[in-house]
Amino acid sequence: MGAGKREIQTSLDGLRDKNLMQLKKLNTALFPVRYNDKYYADALAAGDFSKLAYYSDICVGSIACRLEKKEGGVVRVYIMTLGVLAPYRGIGIGKKLLNHAFELCTKQNISEIYLHVQTNNDDAISFYKKFGFEITETIQNYYTNITPPDCYVLTKYITQPQTKK
Repeated sequence: MGAGKREIQTSLDGLRDKNLMQLKKLNTALFPVRYNDKYYADALAAGDFSKLAYYSDICVGSIACRLEKKEGGVVRVYIMTLGVLAPYRGIGIGKKLLNHAFELCTKQNISEIYLHVQTNNDDAISFYKKFGFEITETIQNYYTNITPPDCYVLTKYITQPQTKK
């Protein structure tokens, strides 16, 4: 409670076979659904788009994405999961994970990033809206075994910097 602001040591690390169990443990603690092997294969295949977040060397959060090709070969990013353990929320870890994904989208000329959020998850909805996501669709009965079963699709379109010709 001193006047000085202490330095928060947070870092991001790439997702690999060797640390995949960290993501599995986080997902069990964070989300009401269980993820299958395809989820983890997609997270690994997304390369730099999937990251683990550490606070003082403790794994406290993650972002797991999937790269999807749309018609015409245009790639978009789907955020399968983004989560931070409750005691570590509000100190910028989720922001760091999300901004990392935005930076990669800009570097790779990807203009669309989207995700699904359960309709009653007000905290997540307001978090994503702060970063320019908008509700673009409602899907009835998207989830099985959790209530409510409905979700919103939140989408952000990333403006690419104009290159000088």
